[in-house]
Amino acid sequence: MAGKTIIEKIIQAHSQEPVEPGKIVWMELDVRTARDFAGANVVQNYRQHYGDAPLDDVSKTFFTFDCVVPAKNIPYANNQHICRLWAREKGIKVYDVNAGIGSHVAIEEGLAVPGCTFVGTDSHLNILGAIGAFGQGMGDQDIAFAFKTGKTWFEVPPTMKVIVEGEVVYPCMARDLTLAVLGQLGSSGALGRAVEFYGPAIDALDLPGRITLASQLTEMGGITGLIPPTTGKETRFFPKNLVSGVYADLNAEYIEIVTVDITGLEPLIACPPNPANVKPVREVAGTRVDSVFLGSCTNGRFEDFAAVAEVVKGQRIQPWVMASVVPATRRVYERMLHEGLIETLFDAGFIISNPGCGGCASGQIGMTGRGQVQISTSNRNFPGKQGAGDTYLASPVTAAWAALRGEITVPEA
Repeated sequence: MAGKTIIEKIIQAHSQEPVEPGKIVWMELDVRTARDFAGANVVQNYRQHYGDAPLDDVSKTFFTFDCVVPAKNIPYANNQHICRLWAREKGIKVYDVNAGIGSHVAIEEGLAVPGCTFVGTDSHLNILGAIGAFGQGMGDQDIAFAFKTGKTWFEVPPTMKVIVEGEVVYPCMARDLTLAVLGQLGSSGALGRAVEFYGPAIDALDLPGRITLASQLTEMGGITGLIPPTTGKETRFFPKNLVSGVYADLNAEYIEIVTVDITGLEPLIACPPNPANVKPVREVAGTRVDSVFLGSCTNGRFEDFAAVAEVVKGQRIQPWVMASVVPATRRVYERMLHEGLIETLFDAGFIISNPGCGGCASGQIGMTGRGQVQISTSNRNFPGKQGAGDTYLASPVTAAWAALRGEITVPEA
C-alpha cells in the first residue's frame, strides 16, 4: 500500500473521507480569513445567503487588512469599514491596517501552525507552506461559506517532489534559489500540484527564506509548496506541543520528481514581462534603474532588510532612484526600529513606509509610471501589476546594489 504525501496527510486529518489525488472531499478548516481586498464582498455574500445566522466558530475567523493600508482611497476606506462593522456585530477579531500582511501575521501570532488548514481571500496564502501548513486563497463566495460552515470542498492535488542540490552562497539569497526553481519549472511547471521541497539548501533556509520560496508557488502554477519543519527556526512562534510537523511517508507516491541543481548559483533576476523570465543578473547589468521596491509577502522580513542595510550602510543611493521600504508586519517594523535599520536605510536615502503588502496593486507604495524601470522584491512583474513601467524581480541584495549604482548591478560578495 502506497504511503501518503504531506498534503494528503493534512487533508486526511481534516476530512472524514478517504483521501487520494483527484478526489473531491469535504475538508474541515482550522482558520478562515478575509482581507480588505474582497472582504466587503465576503460580508455581502454572507448576508445575502445566510442573513444573520451565526458563524461556525468566531474564534477561528479573522479579518486581516494589508492590501491598501491605511486606506488611500474612498472605496478601500468604505470596504474596510464594512468589514469592521460586521466584525464588531459578529465578534470577529480584526488585524487592522497597522498589523501587516495577513499571512505573515498568521505565522507570528500562531494562528497558522504546522499541519493546519487555512483559507482566505489572498492568492498567496500558500506562503504558509513555509511552516508545513496548508494555506489556500479562495473567492469571496467560498470564504463566506467557510465562515458559515467551517469547511470547504477541495480536490486533493497530486504531489511533485523537488530536490534542490547544491548550496546558497552569498551574495546569493533564498530569492536566488527561488528564482532558480521558478526558472526551471516555469509558470506552469507545478500547475495544479502540491510541491514538497527537499535538499540541504532547503534544510538550511531560515523562516524568511522558506517564506520567500513558498510564496512563489503561485507563480509556478502550484497549489502549495510545502517545506517540512527541519530546523526549529521556522516554528519559533508556536507552542511546543504544536510544532511536530507533518511529514511524507517514505513510500509516498509522487506524480513527478524534479532535481534543481544550484551548484555555482549566481544572482538571478526575473525580467519583464513575467516572473518565469529568469536570467543571470550579469546578462542585464547596466540597465538604468529609476526605482527600487523592498518588501512584499515574498521579501518583507527583518532579515531581508538587514541584508540591504549591510550593503548600503554609510552610503547614499543615487539621487534619481526612488527607493521604498515596506516591512511585512508591525513586529518586523518594531525590530527594525529598535536595531537601527530604520536609521541606516533612512540615512541611505530610502523612503520607509508602514507595514503592509506594498508594491502589488494600485493604491499602494511601489507603483511605476510609464517608461519607468524598477527593481522589486515582490513576487509578480506582469504588465500593470506594479504600475505602467517595467519591473524586474530580484533579491534584496541585488535590489540594494541597484539602488546604490542606479543601474542593475551584479552584487559584490
